[in-house]
Amino acid sequence: MTQEHALSILKTGTNVFLTGSAGTGKTYVLNQYIQYLKDRKVPVAITASTGIASTHIGGVTIHSWAGIGVKETLTGRDLAAMKTKNYLKDKVGKAKVLIIDEISMLHKRQLDLVDMVLQAFKDSIESFGDLQVIFCGDFFQLPPIGTQEEKSRDKFAFMSKAWVNAGVSVCYLTKQYRQSDSQLNDLLNEIRTNTISNKTIELLNAANKPLAIEPTKLYTHNADVDRINQQFLESLPGKKRYFKATTTGDKQLVEVLKKTVLAGNELQLKVGAKIMFVKNNYDKGYINGTLGQVVEYSGVGLPVVKLTNGDKITVTPEKWSIDDENGKSLASFNQIPLRLAWAITIHKSQGMTLEAAEIDLTKTFESGQGYVALSRLKSLNNLYLIGFNQKALTVDSLALKADKRFRELSQDEENAIDVANNELKAKDFIRNSGGRVLKKL
Repeated sequence: MTQEHALSILKTGTNVFLTGSAGTGKTYVLNQYIQYLKDRKVPVAITASTGIASTHIGGVTIHSWAGIGVKETLTGRDLAAMKTKNYLKDKVGKAKVLIIDEISMLHKRQLDLVDMVLQAFKDSIESFGDLQVIFCGDFFQLPPIGTQEEKSRDKFAFMSKAWVNAGVSVCYLTKQYRQSDSQLNDLLNEIRTNTISNKTIELLNAANKPLAIEPTKLYTHNADVDRINQQFLESLPGKKRYFKATTTGDKQLVEVLKKTVLAGNELQLKVGAKIMFVKNNYDKGYINGTLGQVVEYSGVGLPVVKLTNGDKITVTPEKWSIDDENGKSLASFNQIPLRLAWAITIHKSQGMTLEAAEIDLTKTFESGQGYVALSRLKSLNNLYLIGFNQKALTVDSLALKADKRFRELSQDEENAIDVANNELKAKDFIRNSGGRVLKKL
């Protein structure tokens, strides 16, 4: 399905599962729809399954927004107590649209709890309290965290009662915008269809040549990442400079931001440090994942970064915030939007686009890790693969079966699209949500 058709379906107010392989523009479509709703004064809750993912779309975790935290069950008493909390009444009670990004990492039990909360706050037996819900993600990427005893059917969100009752329309994006290399595209498609060819194995084994661009190192475990970054920083000559974050607003929400923003509370830099930008700022010339090197400091002590294309940027602090539906900041975190980038975890790389990567998949322990790591790249020419184990190129069998069905359902949706009728439905949805219908949709 095209991005335009998916956006047309979203605007009608129907519940949607927005999916597609990495690099097809899922987040782009979400942002287009979010802006559309904001322009029309429709309250939209922007959430994601993890803190890292939520920063990519300017939202909060679904656990925080819905008030479920780490709970595994909710009693009637729990729900009654939650309804007395002003923050939840304000955020949950007023929402008309709920977006949950990176749905693959949300446990089905948690999605059922969100459904319960919304039904309670909206005093409705309708699915998700009759809000429009939009699930976005790709079940070939990182799965929910569960117990060792749990099977995929016990964890995946699409196996929950809440998902089934929501009756989602599937919008499966197909056009690739990230990968410019047909070989990499073919490789990723082979992983997604569990049809790894000998040619792909040969390509991966051959990806061991020095790169023209200094790569970001991707590892499966935090311990390797922290060790490598600190070693490289300490090996550089010169003194460290420290950049401390500043915060404003509600203390609890500030703590949420501190745990979720990829920029650290304290950033240590030296001239020569390899860095990665961790926020999008198209006007200034960088996005989340842009690589560079600190080459000097400005007259006021700000880091000057030279990008791989030769451009230099004086990096000023950026603001991450949690806003209400009117755009008013409830809490903010202000920091230089950089992190050391000799190495990062595969988990933290999800959602990024990397210009070059050195990847170690020898310790892969979860289905989807290999796919996430390799799909960060635009081309195999900028891959140095240390090695991989058998798990690295596997996908979950249930996700494989479900993906085939999602493709079929999406095709049915696209075949049935009536653009004129969708425009009428879109106007009705805005009116019914208490929004403002503009002259042109």
